Amino acid sequence: MSQALRTGADMSSLVSEDYKYWYQQGKQLDKQERYEEAIVYYDKALAASPDNYWVWYDRGSALRELGQYVAAIVSYDRALSIRSDDYWGWYNRGCIALEDLEWFEDAIANFDKALEIRPRDFWAWFRRAEALRHLDRFEEAVFNYEKALSRRSNDYWSWLRRGDALRHLSRYEEALKSYDEAQYFRPDEFWVYYKQGDTLRYLGRYKEALEKYQKATEFNSDDEYSFYNTACCAARVGNEALAIESLETALKINPNFQLFVKTDPDLELLQDNRQVEDLLSKIAEWNT
Repeated sequence: MSQALRTGADMSSLVSEDYKYWYQQGKQLDKQERYEEAIVYYDKALAASPDNYWVWYDRGSALRELGQYVAAIVSYDRALSIRSDDYWGWYNRGCIALEDLEWFEDAIANFDKALEIRPRDFWAWFRRAEALRHLDRFEEAVFNYEKALSRRSNDYWSWLRRGDALRHLSRYEEALKSYDEAQYFRPDEFWVYYKQGDTLRYLGRYKEALEKYQKATEFNSDDEYSFYNTACCAARVGNEALAIESLETALKINPNFQLFVKTDPDLELLQDNRQVEDLLSKIAEWNT
């Protein structure tokens, strides 16, 4: 009887050693970004220890790196069935649902679980806000961005996205303040100036919008929308020379804008302008 017990213990020890060996091999391959090979070793580890949370978790992470998102979700589900109180399992499952599969409702449910475990976590609040924004649930998104900012008040993306959500709610003045905060933390970022320009334009503050669009073009000289909107605002404030110059740049980048020039009310100043007529003719020649 004692011999049988020793044999059983020895077998258990061998299984344990097998699991550790296969798992460590998988981890090493994972670090080398050899994800397909890593998964083979994770599967061997799971054959020896099928209820090991971390192997299922790391297997899910490797599958995500390979773009096998649904399979990754299945691995995370298996991990969470073993250990449902792990923040990272819920958070990373939510990130796949949000960013890779666009399962926004599912992502929100995952971040809810993560927040039950870490209610003050910045990232879960931010990602939850992102999912809500994608669902056009802008009021809730604003609240969630603010929860994120209560944990990390210097986060550029939270301020920027909060501004986006507020703009969708037509709360333009509040959106501007949010963009101003974003600009404070990243003063050399294209998007914040572009979005400030859009918001000021909605408010009819064309001179200020013009300054923001011009600033945006300094950081991205290939963005046709910035140049086109610069032209529109310049025309609105009576700066014909700048309007024509900016319009020409926009049309060189994207000739399709010629379709809007004649009908855009913001470009009324340029209607029947000889330079613009010549420019449109030139653009048409380039595309024939």
